[in-house]
Amino acid sequence: MCVSPLCAPPPRRSRLSALSNELSALLPTLPRASALWMLAASCCDRRMCVCPGPRRIAIPVRSSRLPLLSDAMPAPTHLFPLIRNCEISRICSTMCYCHHKHLCCLSSHFAHGHFRYAPQKKFAALYRPKENFYQFIHARDYASTPQRFYLTPPQVNSILKANEYSFKVPEFDGKNVSSVLGFDSNQLPANAPIEDRRSAATCLQTRGMLLGVFDGHAGCACAQAVSERLFYYIAVSLLPHETLLEIENAVESGRALLPILQWHKHPNDYFSKEASKLYFNSLRTYWQELIDLNSGETTDVKEALINAFKRLDNDISLEAQVGDPNSFLNYLVLRVAFSGATACVAHVDGVDLHVANTGDSRAMLGVQEEDGSWSAVNLSYDHNAQNEREVERVKTEHPKSEEKSLVKQDRLLGLLMPFRAFGDVKFKWSIELQKRVIESGPDQLNDNEYTKFIPPNYHTPPYLTAEPEVIHHKLRPQDKFLVLATDGLWETMHRQDVARIVGEYLTGVHHQQPIAVGGYKVTLGQMHGLLTERRAKISSVFEDQNAATHLIRHAVGNNEFGAVDHERLSKMLSLPEELARMYRDDITIIVVQFNSHVIGAYQNGEL
Repeated sequence: MCVSPLCAPPPRRSRLSALSNELSALLPTLPRASALWMLAASCCDRRMCVCPGPRRIAIPVRSSRLPLLSDAMPAPTHLFPLIRNCEISRICSTMCYCHHKHLCCLSSHFAHGHFRYAPQKKFAALYRPKENFYQFIHARDYASTPQRFYLTPPQVNSILKANEYSFKVPEFDGKNVSSVLGFDSNQLPANAPIEDRRSAATCLQTRGMLLGVFDGHAGCACAQAVSERLFYYIAVSLLPHETLLEIENAVESGRALLPILQWHKHPNDYFSKEASKLYFNSLRTYWQELIDLNSGETTDVKEALINAFKRLDNDISLEAQVGDPNSFLNYLVLRVAFSGATACVAHVDGVDLHVANTGDSRAMLGVQEEDGSWSAVNLSYDHNAQNEREVERVKTEHPKSEEKSLVKQDRLLGLLMPFRAFGDVKFKWSIELQKRVIESGPDQLNDNEYTKFIPPNYHTPPYLTAEPEVIHHKLRPQDKFLVLATDGLWETMHRQDVARIVGEYLTGVHHQQPIAVGGYKVTLGQMHGLLTERRAKISSVFEDQNAATHLIRHAVGNNEFGAVDHERLSKMLSLPEELARMYRDDITIIVVQFNSHVIGAYQNGEL
């Protein structure tokens, strides 16, 4: 529950029932060797890899498409003496058992595998794809083979719906005058605890609604802080000078403050009560500066979003440098600063849609064409090595002598995947400042190997920024919905598929396409089965009452033919925490549905 004096009291909601205890017994105890595999994988964050030592072993990439052993990630050197005597065989067989019926487990598929990192010759046997690799991983026949466990449909639904949330914009006199009808959101964790966060709020002193997803790395502390604080910074940036003065006078005189946000939160989306006073003081300093710098001009939404992002990141850094007399708070602000988070935020006000993005989460607009089909329009760009403009931006901000070391293996300084993020002071502070803060910090920080690690070729910081890229879009009647999602969704689904699935869910109209078998040899009986599945899929589309839940079901359970496979979905949801993060990332989705009638009225000048 939010404890900020600027927060309107949230509507009362009953807490969702806890998940069944059956989840703890989904899979039997894994063989001892698999623990080594998990330990090797756990040292490597998906976004940030700082493992010492040059040796590398193969670890499954996290993806619901189930590629096995298709990537190589660093592992600590002291694990290698333990992985011997064909121990790797048992590890591999443990990892593959859930999916051995799928085509990806056949030897021919291993033969065409590829690896992101080139292995050293002495370890090539560990991850060189071979025609006989399937036989290799099953060489130890006497190793125990776990039994299969399948979740029932009610159990699957219980997991998928545990974190879903829906909000409908209230009507006045039987009319909804907002361009937003409402939104659905949901989360499916892969990390334990989940590192993603989400936020949604209505601006009370200005017009509009704010919605955002936040993807944490190196822990969830930064994502949690940003999800709590960023909307306040944006709302304050949008307030007129008179309202800022009124709020400051109320604080000075001890009067009740005007609430500026009405939060829409799932019961599991909490606020940090311990840090609320610290966060409020930093926010107050920000609005005091806005009062002093008042130019009398109308606030531009794009400028307000950029200023809010940059100022919050600056406050996160400053709070960590100054510290706090309270030992708990002191450790908290350091954890926030040394971890990191990306953010993708949308501000909707009438027909004006602004999307501010920092990192590799995405915003996508669902558009319904005249023939009823669906198309996707990107409203954000990934800030990573796949974005050539972003790579050039990084290079222009540093000397020519660092050009070759800035981006290695598609990571910033060879370590960080997103090129923009909150926190991550290890890529922003000077080496001297990092050492001073760590040495004067609590013992927990001093004993943490990650915080003491200095990135290689670290010469001209900062290498990272939280400044967002803002895109403005004028809504049209054919713009039906907006999807905000962390990269856990986009790693498994193409935006066009997302647009089609959500569009068909919201309208209930399905445009059937010829079944594509992708080159597979399909018998007449198998084709009949596919058609039967598609018919069953249409009849059961409304089992999900939440568009984000429906999208997660497809992201995790889709088979190679684009249909939800319950057996596959059950297997993916049955993976224990240590293995789930190897196959996919946390998934957080917000689906915003627009009011076409109101948008049309805006266009016609009626509103």
